[in-house]
Amino acid sequence: MKLHELKPAEGSKKTPKRKGRGIGSGLGKTAGRGHKGQKARSGGGVRPGFEGGQMPLQRRIPKRGFTNVFKKEIVEVNVEKLNVFQDGDVVTPEALIEKRIIKDIKDGVKVLGRGELNVRLEVKANGFSKTAKEKIEAAGGKVEVV
Repeated sequence: MKLHELKPAEGSKKTPKRKGRGIGSGLGKTAGRGHKGQKARSGGGVRPGFEGGQMPLQRRIPKRGFTNVFKKEIVEVNVEKLNVFQDGDVVTPEALIEKRIIKDIKDGVKVLGRGELNVRLEVKANGFSKTAKEKIEAAGGKVEVV
């Protein structure tokens, strides 16, 4: 096979419809736009959501709720995820990012109590659930709220 022998796949190339090129083309005179009116004009048509002057749907439907500007985004980490650390390690939010347990800290890190903990750790976080605190201390570790 040579470069000059290459051909596109069958049916992959379509010739564009040439509108307004005489009656014989089937798309002459009005070029598929019908007769007169807003849609027949150059640059004609209406914006999305326009309903001919009637109050549009997005304005007829009532608004609900609000955005709380004081909302805190706390990242949650379960106790079972802390088993990747070695015995006696100090677990901080930065260490959790390093180990890829969480992506970023946002407004704080809270340790939750799902799963079992098999290593003795000193955990520093912004918050702990009651069960998480019990499990860390039961494994011989320490809990510190920062």
